[in-house]
Amino acid sequence: MEERILKFIAALRAGGVRVSMAESVDAFRAVEQVGVQEREMFRLSLRATLVKDARGGPIFDELFPLFFDRGATPPMTDVIEDLTDDEAEMLAQALSLFNQQLREMMERLLRGEQLSAEELRQLGQLVGLNRLDDLRYRDWMVQRMLRALRHEMVRDALGETLHILEQMGMTKERIAQMQALIKANLAALEKQVQDYAGQRIAENMGEQPPDDVDMDALLNRPFGALSERDMEILRREVRRLAARLRSRIALRQKRAKGGQLDAKATIRANLKHGGAPMEIRHRDKRLKPKLVVICDISTSMRHCSELMLSLVYQLQDLVAKTHAFAFIDHLEYITPDFMGQDADEAIDRVLARMPPGYYSTDLGYSLENFAAGHMDAIDGRTTLIMVGDGRNNYADPQLEIFRRMARRSRRSIWINPEPPLLWGTGDSDMLRYAPLCDDVVVAATLSELAAAVDHLLTHP
Repeated sequence: MEERILKFIAALRAGGVRVSMAESVDAFRAVEQVGVQEREMFRLSLRATLVKDARGGPIFDELFPLFFDRGATPPMTDVIEDLTDDEAEMLAQALSLFNQQLREMMERLLRGEQLSAEELRQLGQLVGLNRLDDLRYRDWMVQRMLRALRHEMVRDALGETLHILEQMGMTKERIAQMQALIKANLAALEKQVQDYAGQRIAENMGEQPPDDVDMDALLNRPFGALSERDMEILRREVRRLAARLRSRIALRQKRAKGGQLDAKATIRANLKHGGAPMEIRHRDKRLKPKLVVICDISTSMRHCSELMLSLVYQLQDLVAKTHAFAFIDHLEYITPDFMGQDADEAIDRVLARMPPGYYSTDLGYSLENFAAGHMDAIDGRTTLIMVGDGRNNYADPQLEIFRRMARRSRRSIWINPEPPLLWGTGDSDMLRYAPLCDDVVVAATLSELAAAVDHLLTHP
């Protein structure tokens, strides 16, 4: 218990609650007096000794149950158990209409099987939960985990199954009973995932090192696992990273400027030598690309897009022209925000003007906005860069508009932080956008994002 209290105190500090060494000692003394058997007395003793102002109260109240109320997972019910043989046969026939993978997932939920500890761990690792240490992103992480489980697809398929069973002659009473149990099992699964996500994040907060930073590890940490503290460090690191990229890219461009032999220019330059080719002239390649960058700054993409914009504007001397756009549920032209301004300040203004919200992303409508007012920004010299996860909340993806944009550009690149395993799941339209692009890059970390920018600026 002592170790758990120490981790709890570390998590409070990571959440912004100032806890001194003396207050930590007071907390242990109070617990020694009241014990841990009476839950409410235990909670109040910790709260009284560790929270000194109103701002720390909500953080304490959110973290305490994640550390000390870790009971049994929510119960689930075996829906199949009470079915008659005829009803079980009807259910088997109905389930056979679905593909094997979906059927297995449905059967598991119908039997009331919970996720194992290992399955939760693997699921969390897949979506980047294992390094996330900011509770503000818990709901977003829960949605990513449920999406990876194809939760909505299973729920819709089970609803369709009940409709099929009704057509097959199962009684309305039994249908209603199954519907209630299925709904309870779905809610229990969601609660299990939510509890695990909160507990995992709280554990990460409790294990957060005080101040020493492993920069290499941070550069390779997935965007979804970055805390606000991590982002503060990476915002500063982007400047140093951009300086290194600038030197490397500028050197490559200088070496490549020779270009092809320019016969006409060579003849003109050597007229003074009687036409003898004493001085050779080459065509000077236009190496500086013209960019159109369209960034998704919704909750799931905010960190990736912020760092991408920061990198691009730190490297403006290597670019002929940049037109930058940001979108959540609509598109905004944000290049004027950067005119004569510090890049970080400009990005802060854009993010404040376009606050995130869950289930508000509408890429298709944003592409409509672009087609209506900004299509002229793309021409044969433009590299089109899309930064987003390709998720559309089931709205029209406007593929034809994006196809036109890609065709007008010299080159189209899509940068997506999500692993390909998640493309096409839930509301993802990435598998439909990808064939329209010249290149699709998975960049889930700042290191991978920098490598993508390096490549696109040296291969315009």
